[in-house]
Amino acid sequence: MNAVRPIAVKLDQDTRDRLKRLADAKDRSTHWMLREAVAQFVEREEKREAFRQAGLQAWAEFQVTGKHVTHDEADAWLARLEAGEDAVAPECHN
Repeated sequence: MNAVRPIAVKLDQDTRDRLKRLADAKDRSTHWMLREAVAQFVEREEKREAFRQAGLQAWAEFQVTGKHVTHDEADAWLARLEAGEDAVAPECHN
């Protein structure tokens, strides 16, 4: 079971006032607004960290294998995608 436990967040008065105005405008509680903000932040930061880890993994793989695509190959592929073509990614090579 995942128990819900309170956590304290210290906010300056201006931020509290802004949060209250937004909550009132959206007909939500400040509690709901804070939970939503934290959930969105965590989701965004998890995606950002996954992207960073994928980059580090790709860099490590490149250092081991030396396999890559050139800028021109990648640029041509992306241009075809942008034009709406169903283009296959270029093959990595040494």
